[in-house]
Amino acid sequence: MLAWLESHRRRVINDSRALQLEINKLAQYGALALHGIRTPRTVAAVGREHIIEAAKSFEQAFITKHNRAGKGLGVRLFPDISSLEAYVKSDAFEDSVDGVTLIQEYIRSPEQVITRVEFVGGKFLYAVQVDTSLGFEICPADVCQVGDAFCPVGTAPVATPPRFNILKGFSHPIVGAYERFIAANGIGIAGIEFIADAEGELYTYDVNTNTNYNTAAEALAGVYGMRMIARYLGDELRRLTRADARAAVAA
Repeated sequence: MLAWLESHRRRVINDSRALQLEINKLAQYGALALHGIRTPRTVAAVGREHIIEAAKSFEQAFITKHNRAGKGLGVRLFPDISSLEAYVKSDAFEDSVDGVTLIQEYIRSPEQVITRVEFVGGKFLYAVQVDTSLGFEICPADVCQVGDAFCPVGTAPVATPPRFNILKGFSHPIVGAYERFIAANGIGIAGIEFIADAEGELYTYDVNTNTNYNTAAEALAGVYGMRMIARYLGDELRRLTRADARAAVAA
């Protein structure tokens, strides 16, 4: 569908290039590197034996993830080769949809958080800090939140700090690098995730061109991604309508 629209010179936001990056993390890392954006050391492998062999080049803890995935599903942390080998040879092993498994260096965040930077219309919207102490499945959408679904009947839920917090006044040079990256890759709307190690070095590890937002965090901060998207799409439509009207007059 995207190819057909583009062949007819239609305006496409998050075009076929954006889709290529969305479904291929290796392609993401290559494109990020072209813009000088650091990513964690990553090795791709196909097949269980090759996964184990590839992981032997990592001296410390590492994670595995699917080359084509979403929501952090399938991401696993391994302290050593023996634990990976036990997993890969077990029935619990889950292969990537495209058959490519990534082995990636584990970046330790001293605060156990990652930061997701949101963009609408190719411009910075906000940054949200996400608590990763409960695991790697960090989809911000309401549908991804379990909430009280597994709370036993008659038991009051335990109050816990929110996992998603929008950072007020966030400013960092990485924002400009991300804006240049998305402009060069047909992306108008995206969420890009990075993690900082103990020395403060940033590592970008995921680009989400089908990004979504956390309602509770947005309500607390008073900023709303979907409203900004609606405004952006409306502006684009009006711009195209004016352009068509001028073309009709010129004809």
